[in-house]
Amino acid sequence: MKMSVGAGLKVAFRPWVEGREHVPVEGPAILASNHLSFSDSFFLPAVLDRKVTFIAKAEYFTSPGIKGRLTAAFFKGVGQLPVDRSGGRAAGEAAIRSGIAVIERGELFGIYPEGTRSPDGRLYRGKPGGLARIALATGAPVIPVAMIDTEKIQPPGKVVPKLMRPGIRIGEPLDFSRYQGMDEDRFILRSVTDQVMYAIMKLSGQEYVDIYATVAKRMLAEAAKGQSAEERPEQKEPKE
Repeated sequence: MKMSVGAGLKVAFRPWVEGREHVPVEGPAILASNHLSFSDSFFLPAVLDRKVTFIAKAEYFTSPGIKGRLTAAFFKGVGQLPVDRSGGRAAGEAAIRSGIAVIERGELFGIYPEGTRSPDGRLYRGKPGGLARIALATGAPVIPVAMIDTEKIQPPGKVVPKLMRPGIRIGEPLDFSRYQGMDEDRFILRSVTDQVMYAIMKLSGQEYVDIYATVAKRMLAEAAKGQSAEERPEQKEPKE
């Protein structure tokens, strides 16, 4: 996949990279990135020599038909792990176990602390469950990553991507080994997550919003629904 998809992305989009030297040549590490676009999971591994494993929706691996099988093969090829997100807390635990397994194999694990793509290009509050628990359970260093302008390549509703240069800025590793084994302390989990999000904010230059991205998406959807209702013509009362 690095030879085909990765090479194609680098030739077509020519992404620029800063701080590649912060990614270790060998050994485990967690790459914690902001999340602007579906393509983030492809651009980051494309510019690194090592394999990066992310988690992805199980639906990408179980869709029926030829298209479904091709999609599943593609996601397996680029190092994605299927996780059923419909299971609530159980799904979260499965994602954490998957991340720990990747780290224990001495590999790179990629994660988006925001939990979902930013709805408007701003940086949202990190969720403390996944990133911090994996870091504290394994003692692996956390490397903050800022994806830049990837959301402009293929905005929602656009079929043909725009050829432009996205950026990837990689920060210095953050060491939380002093908290190892404290992955059940919610105050420590929040502190670790906030430190990582602050590092990502400094790298990306994004405006920070202290709410979860999922909440922001719901608020935007409700606002759009309310606006649509206001724009509908009033129905006249039927005559008796």
